[in-house]
Amino acid sequence: MAEIREKVHNGERLTKEDGVFLYESDDLLTIGQMANEVNLRINGKKVYFIENMSLYFTNVCEAHCAFCHFRRDEGEEGAYTLTPEQMFEYIDKHYHPEMREFHITGGHNPHVPFDYYVNYVRALKERYPNVTIKAHTAAEIEFFSRISGLSYKEVLQTFLDAGLSTLTGGGAEILSERYREKMGVGKATTEQWLEVQRTAHRLGMKTHATMLYGSIETKEERIQHMIYLREIQDETNGFLVFIPNAVQPASVNAGIKRRVAAFDDLKTIAISRLMLDNIPHIKAYFINLGTQITQIALTFGASDVHGTIVQERISHAAGALSPEGLTRDELVWLIKGAGRIPVERDTFYNEIKVY
Repeated sequence: MAEIREKVHNGERLTKEDGVFLYESDDLLTIGQMANEVNLRINGKKVYFIENMSLYFTNVCEAHCAFCHFRRDEGEEGAYTLTPEQMFEYIDKHYHPEMREFHITGGHNPHVPFDYYVNYVRALKERYPNVTIKAHTAAEIEFFSRISGLSYKEVLQTFLDAGLSTLTGGGAEILSERYREKMGVGKATTEQWLEVQRTAHRLGMKTHATMLYGSIETKEERIQHMIYLREIQDETNGFLVFIPNAVQPASVNAGIKRRVAAFDDLKTIAISRLMLDNIPHIKAYFINLGTQITQIALTFGASDVHGTIVQERISHAAGALSPEGLTRDELVWLIKGAGRIPVERDTFYNEIKVY
């Protein structure tokens, strides 16, 4: 630990062995202290959030990932595929002029053509020209490539032309083929997910990256996941933020034994900050962590708490206990309560207002 502390203090890169050692240590406060030092060096006391809205056009999905409780089969009770007009109805109920981002994820629905996905991005951009469209994971881009016969680059360019600005970070889960096979991740492989991100970055896009931890993966696989991202970032400098998300149980009534320990949540935030020395932000996603652990995470290396969301569905379909969204005032209070400076941002971390 003393050797790692010295490396962190001198700004030296940590190795895979260092990362695994930190995961195996129970000295949470030292790990958090080091991560806090790194975060203060990069971001000072500023903590970022955005006025955004999560949108879900379809929950129909060809994949059957073991951890997902959001997906449905075509024709199954609760399955939906919305038109842009149906989505406008929902948006208009919640929209206000300060809304800066639509965050769109959903199922890999093979029952609609590629044009369906492109057309709703175009329709949103035409109706709400001042809102940034953050849509689709790298795994979804791989899926679109398969159903359209286009290359990753062609798929991404088609979306860019329609008004897309950035990709969401999901679909990564754990970047390990052992994990993906065992968890039935019926979507992009590790290499495909990474290649889509590389391609997006080469097209000038800034993107996001996640990690879904807390099931069958090993500590080594978590660290290797971070190293894959760090290597791409060395190459492209295209990632804005890393978002570690804990696996949620299938029910809100699930007991403590079915949930990832808060100790592991904080350790993962901190280790992410220490390993990913070239990604500017680590996100404490309040939907996943709950509001109070999110506050504590702000002194464990996190510099972002996501956004207002309005109504989150994927984690809540899997039993998340957190609110489905927070107001701007609540986010400001949450950040100030942790002794940090709230900063409203846009999608690309340009500062809108410092509170």
